[in-house]
Amino acid sequence: MSDLRKDPVTGRWVIIAPDRAKRPVHHEPVFRVATDRLDPFAEGNEGLTPPEILAVRPPGSTPNGPGWKVRVVPNKFPALRTDEELKKRGVGLYDTMTGVGAHEVVIECPHYEESLARLPEDNVRAVLGAYKDRLLDLKRDVRLVHALIFKNKGALAGASLEHAHSQLIVTSVVPISVWEEMTGALEFYNYRGRCVYQDLLDQELESRERVVLETADYAAVCPFASRFPFETWIIPKHQSSHYETSSNEQIAALAKVLKTTLAKLELALDDPPYNYVLHTAPFDTPELPHYRWHLEVFPRLTRVAGFEWGSGFYINPVPPEEAAEFLRSVDVPINYGQDADDGESVQVRKAG
Repeated sequence: MSDLRKDPVTGRWVIIAPDRAKRPVHHEPVFRVATDRLDPFAEGNEGLTPPEILAVRPPGSTPNGPGWKVRVVPNKFPALRTDEELKKRGVGLYDTMTGVGAHEVVIECPHYEESLARLPEDNVRAVLGAYKDRLLDLKRDVRLVHALIFKNKGALAGASLEHAHSQLIVTSVVPISVWEEMTGALEFYNYRGRCVYQDLLDQELESRERVVLETADYAAVCPFASRFPFETWIIPKHQSSHYETSSNEQIAALAKVLKTTLAKLELALDDPPYNYVLHTAPFDTPELPHYRWHLEVFPRLTRVAGFEWGSGFYINPVPPEEAAEFLRSVDVPINYGQDADDGESVQVRKAG
């Protein structure tokens, strides 16, 4: 059973999740598929995962069987669970609550592939659509407040399995880093009357020093105060604080930008491990004029060490201007990774 514990000094919440210690971890420094290793996420091995919550399938295919394009299942070793009763209590100086939440895995393709960028664009679009559908469903639970969608690619980025997947963790509290981000955006809005993300885009698109790519709907930029080498943010040009309100057209446009951005990073940096995190507003807030959802990508080229942990400062040896210039110069083949699939019709099927 998990619980959440609050640091009385910083206000930061920590999830204590003993079940996570039971998860399988491949300890090779670089992941490679072994011929005698069973891939629990591969098509045909659906019985090795918990029953699916959602799947993108051709009409008429059977749940928890082959034929899917994207599949969402509960994490077998969850940090948080929805079947717990939300209880809060104080223990002297300390605050604690039961580990109520959701922890799900988005299996991004039926065949073995490590890289989301090497999947066809319509497959990436299906992944991003699954994110939206799961957020819309989970926000109906009034106990749940904030969702974080993230991807770990490669052992050095924290991935425990090779097959392309991302994760979603929904908590009953808003993480302190999200509060800090939203508070900073609100202070800017109250002072200047404008959304800081729009001002950021306006300046970056005017100077173009740190722009990696731009479309009619999105811009990918290496942020001015990049914490990590080649850190890249994808920011929508339209105002929207909640990712789950995105239209199908906006998600389709995002799929192209995300695939291209990840492909540029893979080609430029020799397929590095990386994390990406989707930042979106809490469920229980209305549309916020001062905040904008966005996606942050962090290649894992340097390590966070004592100074960073102790001070909160990050030391980045690659200026974002140079990183962006290098990434702009990288040409991505039209069918990077593999050819587009046969375009079969698909539908989203929810379990139950």
